[in-house]
Amino acid sequence: MSESRFTVRQGTLEDAEIIVEFNQAMAMETEDKTLDNAILTNGVTRLISEPERGFYLVASENDTIAGSLMITKEWSDWRNQEFWWIQSVYVAPEFRRQGVYRLLYQSVKELADQQNNVCGFRLYVEKENRVAQTTYENLGMEESYYLMYEQANH
Repeated sequence: MSESRFTVRQGTLEDAEIIVEFNQAMAMETEDKTLDNAILTNGVTRLISEPERGFYLVASENDTIAGSLMITKEWSDWRNQEFWWIQSVYVAPEFRRQGVYRLLYQSVKELADQQNNVCGFRLYVEKENRVAQTTYENLGMEESYYLMYEQANH
């Protein structure tokens, strides 16, 4: 994908364990929350096994995975195309501020261009997380017009 000391590829079942670890770490860092490991593992492996739902990208240096993100797909009837939601973004602490997320994001854009049916990218970020917001803005993303509401079903 882009020239870097890191390489980006699609996540596989062999990466599920580290993706689960990254998700656990992100939940703890951002929400002080411990996720149910069995549910999370099943969720990660299910997405990898059902690519119509989305996919993971992992960035690695040699054989060490430095960061990952998940893409899920949202159909837009208004546009007759998909939005790709960027979720579960995590870069291991020792690899932060080294361009890992930038490379992952560039890879998302390149893959979307190859698909020819992706109208845009969306993500959600905590209101207080100015570091992440600045990162996204520096990559050309803008704050959306929409607010997000949620209701759990269970």
